[in-house]
Amino acid sequence: MTIEEAQKQVDDWIKTYGVRYFSELTNMVILTEEVGELARIIARKYGEQSFKKSDENRNLGDEMADILWVLICLANQTGVNLTEAFEKNMLKKTERDSTRHLENDKLL
Repeated sequence: MTIEEAQKQVDDWIKTYGVRYFSELTNMVILTEEVGELARIIARKYGEQSFKKSDENRNLGDEMADILWVLICLANQTGVNLTEAFEKNMLKKTERDSTRHLENDKLL
């Protein structure tokens, strides 16, 4: 699936099942909440925290997909073409950082 197809699929789902998009502000808060849920799993799986009973059934991929969903909602409702934005961002990073990481002694 392409990013463009994902944006269309989310839009179709919202129009079919979701009634309408939540406001941009509400979706930004939801995005923040979802990132927090991902952080909680990462902290427990890869950090020093232990899992609580309520965390045991949480799935890393599902939490990432929740973040992607809300990010796509925000892109759709603000008119951002994520394919174009991502391609421009990759170009920016490549031009800016083409040697930066290769010359970083901390990474070697």
